[in-house]
Amino acid sequence: MNKALLDSVLQLRPSERAELLDVIYDSLDTPDPAIDQAWADEAEHRLDARKSGKTQPIPAEDVLGKRP
Repeated sequence: MNKALLDSVLQLRPSERAELLDVIYDSLDTPDPAIDQAWADEAEHRLDARKSGKTQPIPAEDVLGKRP
């Protein structure tokens, strides 16, 4: 990593660093329509299975365990 760049970023106010972080994160999160469609199809498949009775819901406590 470029030390001069890092030093410059660390000189920013926390709010400016947070804004920069958002910009960098957004630049890494490139949507993929094929993946989005696959997830939408899966969600519809699961909803249809639930509505038709092919699957039954599982209580959150059974999946995650008892929480204090």
